[in-house]
Amino acid sequence: MASRRVEKAAEAVREVVSWAILTELSDPRVRDVTVTYVEMSGDLRQAKVHVSIMGDEAKQKLGLRGLQHAAGFLQSKLSARIDTRYTPRIEFRLDQGVKQSIEIARILKEVLPKAAEEEEPIDDEPEAFDSEECEI
Repeated sequence: MASRRVEKAAEAVREVVSWAILTELSDPRVRDVTVTYVEMSGDLRQAKVHVSIMGDEAKQKLGLRGLQHAAGFLQSKLSARIDTRYTPRIEFRLDQGVKQSIEIARILKEVLPKAAEEEEPIDDEPEAFDSEECEI
């Protein structure tokens, strides 16, 4: 379990890096990038930045290469905005979580309508109430 200090540092790194990618990075390879989360080492010297890149696999690899190329620039932005003894070394990782959740949703969409067709239809009308049987 990470300490609160490490979690706060990871969140600060995520904010700074995502803002710098959005506003200050002009590399045409880096488009449609979302920083999903950051893993920090216990000594705060390493930061694994997990990113989601929309597009096909070739676009994702190209975007990841662009981010790795811009890592020094992003580290300098991080150094300017976060006051720590050491500037974390940034390493980018492709986050497959979004892609996997889309694939799971697609599979469920294929499977669930078939399951619903096999079941008997549900009768929504309540049974008739016979007032003679019930005494108040």
